[in-house]
Amino acid sequence: MQKFYIKTKVCSGDDAMQVLGMFKGKNAVIFTDAFMVKSGAADRIAGYLSQCRSVKIFDEIKPDPPIELIASGMAFLLEADADVVVALGGGSSIDAAKATILMAKRSGAKERIKLVAIPTTSGTGSEVTDFAVITDTQKGIKYPLVDDELLPDIAIMDPTLVVSAPPRITADTGFDVITHALEAYISTKASDYSDALAEKALELAFVYLPKAYMDGSDLVAREKMHTASCLAGMAFNAVSLGINHGIAHQLGAKFHIPHGRANAMLLPYVMRYNADLNANFGAKSETRASVRLAHIAQRIGLCGVDTNALVLSLVRHLNYMLKMTDTPITLKDAGVTKEAYEAEKPAIIEAALKDACTATNPRPVTPEDVDAILSNLARW
Repeated sequence: MQKFYIKTKVCSGDDAMQVLGMFKGKNAVIFTDAFMVKSGAADRIAGYLSQCRSVKIFDEIKPDPPIELIASGMAFLLEADADVVVALGGGSSIDAAKATILMAKRSGAKERIKLVAIPTTSGTGSEVTDFAVITDTQKGIKYPLVDDELLPDIAIMDPTLVVSAPPRITADTGFDVITHALEAYISTKASDYSDALAEKALELAFVYLPKAYMDGSDLVAREKMHTASCLAGMAFNAVSLGINHGIAHQLGAKFHIPHGRANAMLLPYVMRYNADLNANFGAKSETRASVRLAHIAQRIGLCGVDTNALVLSLVRHLNYMLKMTDTPITLKDAGVTKEAYEAEKPAIIEAALKDACTATNPRPVTPEDVDAILSNLARW
């Protein structure tokens, strides 16, 4: 049996923030980071919560939220007796809020807490997914959490919150959108429902990511990338992802490479692997993944004489976008030393194969396969 549902109410448009006025007489907590407080964005959101009994701000969010942060967030939430949590920020803020609420519910400390997600980056799609990622900093491992209780109740998509994102963040998060949509499209669980969302997300992202990168003030491009991120999130929430994310989680945990950047670095090589193309860019027989990737290539206007040529066009286009956005393409470029990589490689391979995302990869993956994919980045 396949299941598809969308629990989260998505609000967009000029007056989308007004939905926060519905929380009358509630105790609200805003989960965010210090930058959002300093920039005034947290106070702006607090202003829309004026009907609440109390509004408190938890501003300790940091990238790759560690387990210890979730524990302190839970203590803050319980002390505030929160009925509503508003997660303001990128994927780290939203994931931290999700994990904290899940912990509070599972412990029996709080039964009902509404979660409102307000993303300030266009990438993770966390505002519409039942996924969250937390980090064990001592072990250097990222743990993907998957639970229906992690789905936000409301997502507010306001592109004006993304305008100030610098080009590097725009590129990293934009490639995260593309990776989400591509992996969902070739997932072993893909369906007509998820396909429709993934296809539209890719059409938007391939057109508007370069525009948003080149001109951050382009509000149309920002809005389209925000929409693409949300659509891709809905797609992979229904059908999961693949080995690209399985490896990227480990690169982030071990070397602190931003998640979207790690995905971007891996993506051309993982697409070649899943399409079963050989190292000389020749082609073996068509696979389900290659046919689907070829279809995406056509949808975004690329050309090729056959299925495998279309896949190669897609790979080349991804490489062009990496170069255009000045995205690192090797671990050396990302600041990783050869010694550090060699020391961590066995653990990365093992954890990538155990990662929950890897289970729906369209092609079975062995330790040797992960090693081969990583070897493309291991150039010093």
